Amino acid sequence: MKYSRSISRAYSFMVFAIALTFFYSCDRKASPQTVDKEKIKADSIAQAKKAEEEKERMRPRTAADITLSKELIFEKYTLEDKYKYKDTFRVFQWDKIKEKLAYIENFQREHNNYGLVANYKHKNGEAPTVANFKRNAYKRVSDTLGTERYQSAPLYKIGETKVPTIYGRDGSLVKLLSSDTLNMVRIKGLTNIEGEWDIPKRYIKAIGDTASFKHIVVVDVTNQNICALEHKNDSWIIRSMNPSTTGRHNPPYGMETPVGIYLLQEQKPKMFYYADGTTNIAGYAPWASRFTNGAYIHGVPTNDPKAKIIEYSWTLGTTPRSHMCVRNASSHAKFVYDWIKPFSSLVIVID
Repeated sequence: MKYSRSISRAYSFMVFAIALTFFYSCDRKASPQTVDKEKIKADSIAQAKKAEEEKERMRPRTAADITLSKELIFEKYTLEDKYKYKDTFRVFQWDKIKEKLAYIENFQREHNNYGLVANYKHKNGEAPTVANFKRNAYKRVSDTLGTERYQSAPLYKIGETKVPTIYGRDGSLVKLLSSDTLNMVRIKGLTNIEGEWDIPKRYIKAIGDTASFKHIVVVDVTNQNICALEHKNDSWIIRSMNPSTTGRHNPPYGMETPVGIYLLQEQKPKMFYYADGTTNIAGYAPWASRFTNGAYIHGVPTNDPKAKIIEYSWTLGTTPRSHMCVRNASSHAKFVYDWIKPFSSLVIVID
C-alpha cells in the first residue's frame, strides 16, 4: 500500500511539473506579443502627444495667450493699472498691449533675417516722390497712407524701379527676402509696413537672424503713460509703470509721437536740441533713446545746455506737449537707457 501511494504521489508530481513547464513555455511564447502590443500603443500615444504639442507650439498666439505679471525694477512714480486724472480716470491698456506682444511673439517664432529701414535726417538720401502723393497737415509730402517722405525710405512695387509707391518709416523692422548687397533689396514688412516690396539697399541696415526682442517699452499717447516689459520663461514681466508726455500737433516744428512698432536705434547720454527755426542749441534732454526719426524716449528737458539734469516735471502724465519725443522722469529715462539696447529692443507706441 505504501509503495502504491508513493507511486501515485510521484505520478501526481510529474503531471504537475509537466503542466507547470507547459504553462511557462506558453507564457514565454505569448509574452513578446503582449509586450509588442503595449509598446506600439505607448509609441502611438507618445507620437499623438508630440503632434499635439507641435500643433500647439505652431498655433498663432493671441492676446489670450499672453501672461502678464508685475515685478517692478524701477519703483519711483509708479502708477496703478487704473488711476485718477482730473475728473476722469486713465489706464494702462493691457488688452491692447497683449495684442501687440502676441504679434511680436508670432513673427519671432519664424526664422527671420531681420533688417531695419533707416533714413534719420535723410542720412541715406531724401526719398524720391511717390506716384500718388499729397500734402499733410505739416505741408510735407506724404504717401496715400499718410507716411511722410521726410526721413522715410522709398518702397517700390516688386520689379519696378522708376517711381516708389509708398514710404517706409525710419525705425521699421522688416524681413530680408534677398541679399542686402543687391541694388534693390526684397523685403517683407514686419512692423509699420504691410506686404512685400523692393527697397534701395542704402536704406536698409541688416540686423541678422539671431536677434531676439525680449525688452520692450510701450508708450500710450492717449493715456500719457509708459511701461517696460521683459519676456522671460514664456511670459511677460512688467518692470516699470510711469507717467510720460508725448508729442503734440504743432506745425511746423512739433508733431505727434507716431503710433507703431519701432526698433531702438541709438542712445545719447545728452540729446542737445535747437530752438525752433534756428541752429542755436537751446538745451538738452538726458538719457535719450531714439526709436524713429527724431523721436526719443528721454528725461526732462532743460532750457540751458549747461544746466544740471532736472529730475521731474509737473507736466509728465498730463497732455502732449513735446516735439515728437516721449518725456519721462529723468531717473526713469536713465532706467530705460540702461535696460534696453539698440537693435535688440522694441518701442511700441499705441493710441
